[in-house]
Amino acid sequence: MKNIILRLFLASVACFLSLNPKAFSQESRLSNSGQLEVVMPNYHYEYVPDFTYEEVAGRIEKMELEMDFELNDRVFSFIQYFTVRNRNYLKMVLARKEQYFLMYEETMKDYGMPVEIQHLSIIESGLDPKIKSRVGAMGLWQFMPATGREYGMQVNLDVDERMDPEKSTEAAAKYLKVLYKMFGDWEVALAAYNCGPGNVQKAIRKSGGKKTFWGIYEFLPRETRNYVPQFQAMLYILNHLEEHNLRLEEPSYPLEYDHVNFDRALNLNRLANLSGICLADLEKLNPSINRGNVPESNRSMSIRIPKSKSFFIKENLAWLGDSIGKITPIVLDQKVTTTSEASSTRISYRVKSGDMLGKIASQHGVSLEKLKEWNKLRSTVIHTGQVLYIYPKGQPATTETNSRALAQNTSGSKTYTVKPGDSLWLISQKHSLTIDQIKRLNNLNSTQIKPGQRLIVG
Repeated sequence: MKNIILRLFLASVACFLSLNPKAFSQESRLSNSGQLEVVMPNYHYEYVPDFTYEEVAGRIEKMELEMDFELNDRVFSFIQYFTVRNRNYLKMVLARKEQYFLMYEETMKDYGMPVEIQHLSIIESGLDPKIKSRVGAMGLWQFMPATGREYGMQVNLDVDERMDPEKSTEAAAKYLKVLYKMFGDWEVALAAYNCGPGNVQKAIRKSGGKKTFWGIYEFLPRETRNYVPQFQAMLYILNHLEEHNLRLEEPSYPLEYDHVNFDRALNLNRLANLSGICLADLEKLNPSINRGNVPESNRSMSIRIPKSKSFFIKENLAWLGDSIGKITPIVLDQKVTTTSEASSTRISYRVKSGDMLGKIASQHGVSLEKLKEWNKLRSTVIHTGQVLYIYPKGQPATTETNSRALAQNTSGSKTYTVKPGDSLWLISQKHSLTIDQIKRLNNLNSTQIKPGQRLIVG
């Protein structure tokens, strides 16, 4: 009886559909008023191809690689993760790839390394030159400060060459070559790059002397156990983008550039204004320059200039150099007390590697506190190349005294009234001063100013 009723119901549904073929179409629906509304189908989806372990294994067998590639369940799981579950991250990486991979390839060849090593930077940084890890590693290849300095990169408040694509890549190649010579296996060298050679040596001992990555796998830190399989997964994926429907319509290509040495301190913003170069392009080409300033201590470093502007820059280098460095000096250490001429004598000292503030004070027969006061230091932290001012024969007039004296003589000083939209930087450009000079002239502790405020500018 139940079967008869079911057959009758299905027959009635079929009859209804034959009479009204649009009744359940994705392209139509009934409105509240009973009228038929057309609904456009939703095609906003991305086709993600299916693939099997055997298909991936067959593709890897046909890959021409300088490094060994062992497919296993761990590597396969990361291939699935990047091509299926985290395709957005992969697309972001692909958009950046063209900016760096040609330079990577050339560097790896120069150092006699497998070109596949270039894919390691994806795992390290996602190809972001300014990314910083929670432990302080920085740049495309994620160097710690000490390791960066060991491989010839400047790391200080003004310039951090760990963010320089060319220098950090060369340093990474040198370091990886050392690790390969140490362990004789590229996969193990990659593991050591991640967790340090000491942890790898410990894993080798625990494994009973095995010297392959998969031989010491279970004795490595958890992060490193994922690190090398992720690298191998990325190596496979970037060689089989079409098979996984990963096509990038608008990749980011590198800016062509030339190196120019200005041989002086400079500000990227000022250089952009004088030369007509887009500031964003200058910042993109020079990610190692912090806060947009090249200080006197780094005057010998070269600046990357867009190739389209390099001829103009080189033809007008002398003029640009003079304009960038043209700042009207203002002497703040005026004799507003009865201090003798000798007591105001100042010497400059450039900090050398290994120097400490206390040691410098002792060498010049002055107190540590005075040395900090003269140089407006809040701590004893100093960096190589920094210039310190020292008064070995006495004490200069303090900033507070100078400010008070200047305030008493405003009739003889040049002043400027702050307008809406003004900043210290804009005012400094108008009056050929530095921001620090304006701050010292007006006894300012910050760069905050307000409309109507009167500033001494000369």
